[in-house]
This record gives sequence, C-alpha cells and structure tokens, in this order.
Amino acid sequence: MTNITVIGSGTMGNGIAHTFAQCGYKVNLVDVNDAALQKALATITKNLDRQVQKGGITEEDKTVTLKNISTSTDLVKASANADLVVEAASENKDIKFKIFRQLDEVCSAGTILASNTSSISITEIAAVTKRPDKVIGMHFMNPVPVMKLVEVIRGYNTSNTVCDLIMETSRKLNKIPVEVNDFPGFVANKILMPMINEAIITLNEGVAGVEEIDTVMKLGMAHPIGPLQLADFIGLDVCLNILRVLQDGFGNPKYAPSPLLVNMVTAGNLGVKSGIGFYNYSGGSKDLQLAERFKKQKI
Repeated sequence: MTNITVIGSGTMGNGIAHTFAQCGYKVNLVDVNDAALQKALATITKNLDRQVQKGGITEEDKTVTLKNISTSTDLVKASANADLVVEAASENKDIKFKIFRQLDEVCSAGTILASNTSSISITEIAAVTKRPDKVIGMHFMNPVPVMKLVEVIRGYNTSNTVCDLIMETSRKLNKIPVEVNDFPGFVANKILMPMINEAIITLNEGVAGVEEIDTVMKLGMAHPIGPLQLADFIGLDVCLNILRVLQDGFGNPKYAPSPLLVNMVTAGNLGVKSGIGFYNYSGGSKDLQLAERFKKQKI
C-alpha cells in the first residue's frame, strides 16, 4: 500500500495527509476548491516548520513530506489509482454516502475505503457500496500528527484481511490502533461527548462558570484540557452532530444535547473555528467569553 487519497482538506484531512506523507506515502489531497487546498498546504507547512523548530524532523524531512503531497479538485482522477482512500469530509451522513457511492464507482476493486467519521455507522456507509468487506473506519484524533490513537472500526461486513491491513498501516504511521466494533460514537465519543454535554448542562444550570468547570476537570481529574475548551477545539457543531447521532442510535434521552449547545451552534459560536465559543479566540489568545454571563446564574 503506497498511494493514499484523502478526501477533505480541513483540520482532520490536512492532518491525515501530513501524517501519511511524513511516513513516506504518496498522498493525493482532494477538496472541492483550490482555495481550500492552498489553505491546507499552508497549514501543513506551518506544522512541519514547528516540528523542525522543535527538532522532531529535519528541513530535508519537511521537503520530502511536502513533495509527497499532491492536490486535486477532481475526486475521480485523484482516486483512480489509490490503494487506500480516507474520507475526512463533514460529519454528515448524506455527504459521506454520496462520496462513498462515487468512490465505489471510480476506484479499483482492490481499493480499501476508509472513513474518519467520529460517530456515523461504518456498516451504513459500507451499505451504499458494492464492497462492504473493504470499508472500514479510521478515526484519527486531533491534532493528527501529534495524537497517537487511531480507532479502527469494523463494519458488520469488514473482512479480517482489511482490518489487519489497516491496523498494520496505522502502526506504520507511528500510531497505536485500537480495534472497536461499530456502535454509535464507537468508544472515544460514546464516552467523551456525554461528558462534554454534562459540562455544558452544568454551566447552563449555573453550578459554576466556564473557567471553574474546566479547572475542576484539569486539576481534579488530571485532564490536560477542560471539557468546555475541548469542545471549542473540536467544534461545537461537531459535538452537536455527534450527540444527535448518539441520541438517534441508542434512543436514550441521556444523549440529548444541552439547549445551550444547540443555541450556541445556531448563533454561529462554534469555538476555535469561528473565533468564539465558550472562550474568545478572536484576538489570537484564549479569553473567557461566556464565563461572566453564565457564572452562578441559570439561563
């Protein structure tokens, strides 16, 4: 397996492309427009520069990594010769189903189709293709070049051969793969998202403010980052989408998203990506945005 196509050049997509390219794979990074691809390359270059400054890689490593990445707005051409396609598009069923139907038509019979979905059923995604045995989940963590975990999700029909190959490939990326079964949210988000949601409910109920909640979880539970800041980093819209998948998949009211989360997403306060979430990032640093508003008051 040498030729990799990554669909989607956002935060996860460019991180996945960076990681494969740095490990010697030839990567075709695909998005709908050139501006998104140029932004992705700039991000990858900046992240490689940071690695060079920290002594993790050399300038030559950086040059080779960038040479390993090609970009394209043509999904058909970019995927035709791929050994593995990793889809990293928006966390939306309709978008993913459309991409996988198209990939199934244009990729060779032996191509493995992987999704970086954080919650959507691999079995459902595989069902829109004629190769369900070759469809699998590769759920990378953000930031991809740094985080070691890859959740490898087996769909109902994923073959042992494909699963073993993806586990091996993940190790070649210097990651630690963990095989999990196909349930809503898998392991990471089945546990993480209810915790984040409960932190938002706690804020909404006026139990404590933003900074206080995050400090309790950092100092009391040894979390490296508080749940509200983590939600900002993930994207509040992504958190909301995952909670809705969990709620629909399990039919359990405990997964119902907090009304505060729904309102913030509706208002466009999505976290780091929009500049404002539970914290304000618009000035280039993290300042409390909502702490005073929600501290010790119920809304």
